[in-house]
Amino acid sequence: MTGGMQIRDAHFPGRAPIDAYGNGGFRFAEMSHRGSLLCLPSGIYGWRADDPAVLSEADFERPIAEAEEIEILLIGTGKGLRPLSAELRKVLKDAGMAVETMATGAAVRTFNVLLAEERAVAAAIIAVD
Repeated sequence: MTGGMQIRDAHFPGRAPIDAYGNGGFRFAEMSHRGSLLCLPSGIYGWRADDPAVLSEADFERPIAEAEEIEILLIGTGKGLRPLSAELRKVLKDAGMAVETMATGAAVRTFNVLLAEERAVAAAIIAVD
């Protein structure tokens, strides 16, 4: 193998509830992932976001691309609630999604309930320690 180990963005090709969170990551679908997550209609992806204060439109390219399939986007901002900038909220709303910002724990619980109800839910969740 030339060039050493290749690291790719994590991807789970399906929808699954989040079984656990903490220690810098999440458990879902009998797997664990270290870092933040995007849970979308097309699957679950690793997300490089770790600071809600600096989230930008670029951090939401994937959810925006799938906005037609998303009724509500939950944003987990870590241990506490951190509001999004007005500009970012407008971009996400203009894409056609209702946006709810909350602490990561609340976002995980709400995502699981809405997923169980077969709602068109997506989540962008920042990992917590």
